[in-house]
Amino acid sequence: MSIVISKAEKDISKNRTLVMYLLTGSLVILLMMVFGVLMLLAQGKMIDVDPGFFYEILTVHGTGMVGSAALAAAAVMWYFLSKYIQLSKGIFIANFIFFILGVVLVLTGIFVYDFAGGWTFLYPLPAISAGGWAVEGAVLYLFGMLLIGIGFLLLFLDVARAIIKEYGSLGGGLGWSIVFGREKGYGPPAAVVASTMVSIVNITALLAGATVLVMSLINMVIPSVKIDPLLAKNLTYAFGHIFANSIIYMGVIAVYEILSQYTNRPWKANRPFLIAWNCSTLFTIIIYPHHLLMDFAMPKWMIIMGQALSYANGLPVLVVTAYGALMIVYRSGIKWDIASSFIFLSMFGWVLGVIPAIVDATIVINHVMHNTKWVPGHFHMYMGLGATAMLFGFMYYLARVNGKGKENSVDAISFWVYVMFFMALCGSFLFSGKVSAPRRWAEHFPEWIQYDRMGAVFGIFVILAVVTFVTRFWNFSRSLNSKLEEKIGPGHHA
Repeated sequence: MSIVISKAEKDISKNRTLVMYLLTGSLVILLMMVFGVLMLLAQGKMIDVDPGFFYEILTVHGTGMVGSAALAAAAVMWYFLSKYIQLSKGIFIANFIFFILGVVLVLTGIFVYDFAGGWTFLYPLPAISAGGWAVEGAVLYLFGMLLIGIGFLLLFLDVARAIIKEYGSLGGGLGWSIVFGREKGYGPPAAVVASTMVSIVNITALLAGATVLVMSLINMVIPSVKIDPLLAKNLTYAFGHIFANSIIYMGVIAVYEILSQYTNRPWKANRPFLIAWNCSTLFTIIIYPHHLLMDFAMPKWMIIMGQALSYANGLPVLVVTAYGALMIVYRSGIKWDIASSFIFLSMFGWVLGVIPAIVDATIVINHVMHNTKWVPGHFHMYMGLGATAMLFGFMYYLARVNGKGKENSVDAISFWVYVMFFMALCGSFLFSGKVSAPRRWAEHFPEWIQYDRMGAVFGIFVILAVVTFVTRFWNFSRSLNSKLEEKIGPGHHA
């Protein structure tokens, strides 16, 4: 007997796939926060951690936090973008499978074979650990990263394919006819514009990352095949910088869509909005050299470009989005809840996190500050109060629109605990950078320890708040399963 599945049932089934992404992403984010606090406790001499194990935790923390946040942000993009274009659910699921397989290999390489080369896996470090880890660990880590990258590459290629099919070209998705004055009015929906930008920059980033990963793997099997180390570093940071930054560009789609719904005001893609996204598309790809300002072997023109365009890149999309968020909320009579509060918070976190980043992108400051905790300070602020706030806001939104998101005082208290203590955590990192506390060191001098201890305490409160958010979403996922079984019966999941 055939089973006819209604639109409502298909929506529930689609939401189950989204929940799979978001629950996995949020649980890994929570685990990475635990690892982060463990490192602070170790640096603050509050617990005793073997330095070798510290660097393993450091490696998994950086890799896992960016990977899990990217997974959850991809779910945000896919959910809203699928309202406008036809995306492949099969590719969406395939990306998740590649992600899980890659994570298993990465964790095995780190915790079974002691790989501790950091997320940057800088060539030729994975192959010459001086006995720090087994070569099998490096191979597993690199191959796991490659699998994760393949999954995301398939996803963004599918996004690009669907946009080209609907709008004729990627330029159509970026509203070029409006930008160059061939047409008047408004461009594609904001979600389409942002997704077009993300697909362009991430396809570029993932190809760069895959190139250096494959070459590193070949070098480990055939040592006579070598890579130019400076080229390898450029490819690595081009991949890492672009991919990490794309998280907030995927997450910001939730700002456009959710605030529009809450205020009943459409977010229109006018010409300044489109110009801003086109500028960021170009700048995001070419500003990564600001990570290489300390490399004297870099061509001087690339260093100057990295500094100058780093100033410019943070402004176009941020300004039009932050200003647009203020204007769309102003006198709208919006009803604030946890979802809308997180979404609005993310604009504040994005603005705040960009300021120390621009400071660090200045060459004379970078030479002093870049290898200190100033950098984790800006990045945690940008990610924790910006990108991750978007993800938590979307999780509460998804629960609300499916009828199960009943908030209580615990949610509100957890929200404010998260905001205040995350800001304090970032402040402890920035102050550590001010007193020259180095990042990526397992051992700290006594004058740095007070900031480590404060950060550990602040981090514990952040973790407690995030436990509330993840638990709430876990309960929602269970209710969604029950709802689907009521619709189509157990054993007939779409």
